[in-house]
Amino acid sequence: MKKILLIAFTSLFAVGFTACQSSETAQPSNSATEANQNSAAEEVMVMKNRKGLMKESSPDAANAPYDLQFLDTMIEHHQDAVNMTQPIVEKTNNAEVKAFAEKIIADQNKEITQMKNWREKWFAGKPTAMNAEMPGMMDSMMGMNTKKLQAPGGMLLDLRFLAMMTHHHQGAITMSKEALNKAEHAEIKKLASQIIKAQEAEIKQMQGWKTAWSQ
Repeated sequence: MKKILLIAFTSLFAVGFTACQSSETAQPSNSATEANQNSAAEEVMVMKNRKGLMKESSPDAANAPYDLQFLDTMIEHHQDAVNMTQPIVEKTNNAEVKAFAEKIIADQNKEITQMKNWREKWFAGKPTAMNAEMPGMMDSMMGMNTKKLQAPGGMLLDLRFLAMMTHHHQGAITMSKEALNKAEHAEIKKLASQIIKAQEAEIKQMQGWKTAWSQ
């Protein structure tokens, strides 16, 4: 009888020990699962943050007249440039960069006013048609990180600004080249030509500074 009880006790102990081992073995698996879930959550958050940097088109923008799309999209594009440049005027220690930034703000604000006047004249009452899918618009936003422009004034800040503004200008040039072929109003084609000429010259100036200051 004692032998039977001993065997039964041993069996129960073995079962209990095995269950404990299984539970302990499962713990790393749960930790791994939690880690994977956290990693997935982080990836989702990163994607949301990236999306937050992107522009969202106005409802049904792609079906609006091309000239209206161009005006609303370029107005948005110019305003982004002004917003990005304003802190540089206040922070840069470089007189050339400051004068350059002030000129960008003045030029872009002048063109914004002109485009808004045309919009009111040609498309009064029409819904906003900002089209983020227009060639050049989305490309302008790639690599944009205005947090990098929150650094104190200095060479690093200036170089970051020049890199971002070069990319932004290239987007405007792409949009303007398309407008030369698609716009119906001669005024828009003339503005597009002016944007291409002015911003290509500014890109050349910025590239010269970046080369000189990076040596």
